[in-house]
Order: sequence, then C-alpha cells, then structure tokens
Amino acid sequence: MALNIPKIRAQFPALSRPAIFFDGPGGTQICQQSLDRMQKYLIESNANHEGAFATSIESDAILAEAHQAMADFYNAASPAEIIFGNNMTTLTLHLSRSISRMWEAGDEIVVTKLDHDANVTPWLLAAQDRGVNVNWVRFDLEKGTLNLDDLQRALERKPKLLAVGYASNSLGTINPIRKIIKMAHEVGTLVYVDAVQFAPHGVIDVQKTDADFLVSSSYKYFGPHAGILYGKRNLLEELFAYKVRPASNELPDKFETGTQNHEGIAGVLGAIEYFEWIGKEFGEEYGDLFVEDGYSGRVLTLKKAMTAIHAYEQELNQALLSTLEFVPKLKIYGLTDSRRTDERVATFSFRLGDLHPHKVAEMLGERGIYVWDGNYYALNVTEQLGLEESGGMVRVGAAHYNTIEEIRKLGEALIEIVG
Repeated sequence: MALNIPKIRAQFPALSRPAIFFDGPGGTQICQQSLDRMQKYLIESNANHEGAFATSIESDAILAEAHQAMADFYNAASPAEIIFGNNMTTLTLHLSRSISRMWEAGDEIVVTKLDHDANVTPWLLAAQDRGVNVNWVRFDLEKGTLNLDDLQRALERKPKLLAVGYASNSLGTINPIRKIIKMAHEVGTLVYVDAVQFAPHGVIDVQKTDADFLVSSSYKYFGPHAGILYGKRNLLEELFAYKVRPASNELPDKFETGTQNHEGIAGVLGAIEYFEWIGKEFGEEYGDLFVEDGYSGRVLTLKKAMTAIHAYEQELNQALLSTLEFVPKLKIYGLTDSRRTDERVATFSFRLGDLHPHKVAEMLGERGIYVWDGNYYALNVTEQLGLEESGGMVRVGAAHYNTIEEIRKLGEALIEIVG
C-alpha cells in the first residue's frame, strides 16, 4: 500500500508547528520513536561503559542493539563493522588520519568537485601531511552529474583512495555508486563513500555495492545528531587507531574513542525502529523485489521501508521539478530532465532572478517555509558554478513527510516573491 502521509506525519511532533519543512538536506525533523528511545535511556539506563551494575549493563545492551540495527540498515556483515561518532565530518577526519598512515610520499588519491567538503578537506589535509598527490574529478556544470571519463582517467593512475558521495547535498544528483566502486576496485583503489544525503531516500547495501567505507549522519534521517561509519572488518582491523590508553583494541570499541553519546546512539536505534514500522505498515508490496537478495528479518523490513519511501519521494521529485520550472525567472542547477528523476533525490538548488539567495530564504521563512541558502558546505559546487561570491543558491529538499500540497504552496510563494 502507498504511504499514509497523515499517519506518517503523526510520528513527528515538530510537524504540529504551522510551518513547511523543506530544510531536510540540512537536517530532518526527529521521529517520536527516536525521542522515546533517548528519554527512556536517560531515565532508565544512563551509565558509562562496561560497569558491573544494572544501569551500565542495560546501557551496553542498548548500544549493542543500536550497532546491530545500523548493521541491518546498511546490510553490513557484522555489528563490529559499525562505528558511532559525533557526525560524518568528525568520523571522516578521524578515519582519514588512520587510513592515510598506509600512504607513502608520491602516492595519489582522488576527490570530486561534487562532494560536500566533509569528504574533501579531510583527505586534502591527510594528503598534505603524507606528501600525497590529489587528483580531482569534475562534474557536468549543466546536468550536475559526475564526469565518469574524468574518474576513469584518475583511476588509471591507481590511486590509494577515492572519496565520493552517494548523492550530492547541493544538486541532488545520485551517483552510480555501484559502478564507481567497481571501477575503483579494478585498479586496487579503496573507496570511502559519503552517504549522508542519500541515506534518508533509498536502499543502502554495503555488501552489494562492495563499499570499503560508508558513512552517514542520523540527523538526516529522522534521528539525533550522530554519525555512523561502516568499514569492512578486515580494513578496520588493519588500521591503526588513534586513541587513549587502555581503550580496547576490539571492534567496534577500537575507533569509538572516549565516552560516546549514549543517548544519541539510543536515538539512532529509535530512528531505525521507525523505518521498521514503515516497512511493516507500508512495505509489503515491495517484498518480491528482494527475493533474489536473500534478505530476511529486520534487514528485509528495512529494505522494503526504504523502497516505499523512495517510491513516494519520486512523486515529490516530479512535483518539485514541475513546480519550480513554472516559476518565472527561476533557474534550477542540476538535472532537470523529468525522465531522469530516478537519478536524483528530491533536493533542488536554484536562483530566483537577481534576488540574493539569503533574501529569498528570508522571504520564504516569513511565509512559514523553511529552506537553506548558501553553499551548504559543498563549496566546490558553488565555486564551479560561479555562484560562491554572489551567495550560492537557494536549496529546497523534500522528505517523505512532505506533501504535494506543501510543494504547491512553495510555488505560490516563489511566484509572489518574484513579483
């Protein structure tokens, strides 16, 4: 059955506010299940790690359950392959230091102009420290798609690492990640995938894509502020970990330095339980799509949930595209072919006439419509488009709790603003 949007929206307390939340690419609203998990943790099991008393034992059990839940969400082979941290940026800065210890002066790595800076600058800094050369992959300025010919040429040099995004947080483009990883592995290159923008919108399977590392942030998919990294177990075991004594060398503790945000990890578990609820309520019709994959239990339920979400968001994708194209003087950056919306998430960036993007965001905010403006830390994108010095772009992003009616109101507001 199709998503029941009123029933979905009832799971989000913040949606009772008289506002339209199109700010999801910067952070979604939190679901009730996540809030409940955090409150329950803080009241009933708030304790540090590995104590010999009830609240600590209960706390450790919740943390273990959260690792397993995220392993199921990513379809990782083991919860030992799941590392929690503050956010994607902090985890990447941490891991880049460990990964770069395997590089030698004169080696090469590859980054892209389409990525969020959190999957660029950590690698640039590591390369600088290790005397490693950096090659850049460009993107098509009209379509917002990654230049795979550029990528192929860069990979011919057999770099040590490719850092690439699953989806652009600026232009919405979904990269052909499975193909990209295959290209990289054919020349022995490790791949570090930023899945922050993709995670709320579609199925992730780290085993099927063969990603070496993949990271997302749960505040982009209806949970609290936390980051969750997947790494192949053999790689995580091989890497040197920067940590204090006498921290464990066992996974996942090896890379979870210090005392973690336990209530936040509990909240991530709640977000995964929300996806489970969607899979059970609305995902049954998609079960046949996964017969050959061998999924079962929670993994299968989550894959059905994300497929149901993706199907509904394709409607939002089409509605946003047609609505924005109807607004006079509005220029969309990135894919605008209505036949290719399956190659993008429902995130659109645009300029409205000669109005400064921040002014447009302010005027929409005054009308109760929340959007972002600027470069959203995808600095290379706005620089390549020649928009950085003039304020970047306005960004509108839909999540599955948004509605076609909200998109209609956005269009009316933009027409009013442009005058």
